[in-house]
Parts: sequence; C-alpha cells; structure tokens
Amino acid sequence: MIIKILGTGCANCKKLEENAKKAVEELNLNAEVQKVSDIKEIMSYGVMKTPALVVDEKVKIMGRVVTAEEIKKYL
Repeated sequence: MIIKILGTGCANCKKLEENAKKAVEELNLNAEVQKVSDIKEIMSYGVMKTPALVVDEKVKIMGRVVTAEEIKKYL
C-alpha cells in the first residue's frame, strides 16, 4: 500500500503526514507514506486544496487535516 500526502510543506501538511504515519503504525500495516510537494504532481490528482491524502492512487481526503483514527477508515 502506498499512501501519499499532497502538500507544499505547510503546518497542516506536516500534521496530516504525522497522522498518516501514526495510523499505519497503529494498524501495523505494510505501507509506505510518501510526501508529494511538487505542485504539478499535486494538480495531476485533481487536488485544488491541500493537504490531501491519497491511498493507492485514489484521493480520499482533500483540504483538511484528519486524525489518525479517521485515516484508519481509509486504509
């Protein structure tokens, strides 16, 4: 499983990345969390508001920070 955090590096993007890593750890998943900060790549997902959470190339959350508990629902 590949999880991508789309964002330019703002505080919200960093928090979403932390929460995603926490969710993966708590679920003991074999998953890789990647940070995507290239604006062209972010836009290629159709994302206009960051941060965004992408799981296996599907955008699950856009424009808000969610908790690790909420992220677990998408994993």
